[in-house]
Amino acid sequence: MGRLDGQAALVTGGASGLGRAIVERFVAEGAHVAVLDKSAARLDELVAQLDARVVGIRGDVRSLADNETAVARCVEAFGKLDCAIGNAGVWDYSMPLVDLPADAIDAAFDELFHVNVKGYLLLAKACAPALVRSRGALLFTISNAGFYPAGGGPLYTATKHAAVGLVRQLAYELAPYVRVNGVAPGAIHTDLRGPRALGLADRSIASLEMGKHADQWLPLGRMPTPQEYAGAYLFFATRGDAQPATGSVLNFDGGIGVRGFAAPSGGRDLADWFGR
Repeated sequence: MGRLDGQAALVTGGASGLGRAIVERFVAEGAHVAVLDKSAARLDELVAQLDARVVGIRGDVRSLADNETAVARCVEAFGKLDCAIGNAGVWDYSMPLVDLPADAIDAAFDELFHVNVKGYLLLAKACAPALVRSRGALLFTISNAGFYPAGGGPLYTATKHAAVGLVRQLAYELAPYVRVNGVAPGAIHTDLRGPRALGLADRSIASLEMGKHADQWLPLGRMPTPQEYAGAYLFFATRGDAQPATGSVLNFDGGIGVRGFAAPSGGRDLADWFGR
């Protein structure tokens, strides 16, 4: 028997990368899963692979209506919602403050915060009634950037710190009916993209090939796979061992937090940049 037999889940950004690994793991553990994603082609591929265990909903996490539709489709198809996972996100490719184009800051800020923070807030708003009824779980994908510098630029890092605050506030507001937690993965080989406002919408994090040098900067000596990260979400979604957990964020980062970073600061060349 699977650990999620009889449960129904909703995953945003679940048609590729980490989200897809979560969906596949939940299905393997007996769950039915609704997936909200912007890519119709990837949704079709996922549904074809997993058949009746999955319902695909094309939409935008920045839209409350789309989040509400996803929750309604999940409840219609599976009778309830036990676990909702906010996972869709964009990365700023660690663009530092000095490189941010002045004429793009407003749009880039809005895009990153609307996807990475408002998307989570809207999911919570849409799914709260169903999760209260099921005494369920709400999970958010955070990042090592939610705790440490150098996991992104100031825009991305700010969104992930905000998401940590959202976990804690919603855990307080929704207790004792809904458990709210986060998982903070480290580096990962996926198709994560950047904001369109910075010209990075067509760039995939996979193009950086970070895994080739993981032995030089990760204590584990390699990059974990999306499938290996998925187990943490399974833990928080279960109705057994994770019952005491709410308002917590699991650092699940391959050891980045204990290693630190090689550079003593990120501003070593600023005097030359701005002129002494």
